[in-house]
Amino acid sequence: MKDMLPTNQRTIAIVALFGILSALVAWFLFDFGFLGGLFIGLIVAVIVAIAMALAGQEPAEGAAKKAAAPAAPVVPTPVASADPAPAPAQKAEAAPAEATEADMPAFLDAARAGGPDDLTLIKGVGPKLEKTLHGMGVYHFDQIAAWGPKEQDWVDDNLEGFKGRASRDKWVEQAKTLAAGGETAFSKKAK
Repeated sequence: MKDMLPTNQRTIAIVALFGILSALVAWFLFDFGFLGGLFIGLIVAVIVAIAMALAGQEPAEGAAKKAAAPAAPVVPTPVASADPAPAPAQKAEAAPAEATEADMPAFLDAARAGGPDDLTLIKGVGPKLEKTLHGMGVYHFDQIAAWGPKEQDWVDDNLEGFKGRASRDKWVEQAKTLAAGGETAFSKKAK
């Protein structure tokens, strides 16, 4: 059935209905009196109008849009055969696999007896990021130096606000040098 009222008239009718009903409820059930009931009805009508404006569409219009929206095409899923054919070998660029919890590097509960290393000697690690790394359980250069590609990917994916930093700034290479007692170009500048 086609809507009989245009959208803006429908909105006014809905707001008015809520206002009238709330005025009657306030007047008869809660003994607010005639003027008190009208005031309550006006307040409720304004609240409903604001809510409908914030929602961006009237309730009936939203339902009509959903009904008019075309259904998504159904794509049949292939059925696996009992004897699957081997997939052709492709050397296309595959998307990097998402780092999983199994790829998580080894973390410590606290720094070792000598205290934590100064991780800010690694390019890209400032005081805030050093605190973040300590919160994760990374305190020493040798921990970072032991990361393989999967562990480094896990750290890159899980550094809140610093995603990708470990790979981009080559932390593992720097940490290997610093763990061996050497200096990096960045650590020389930091002194």
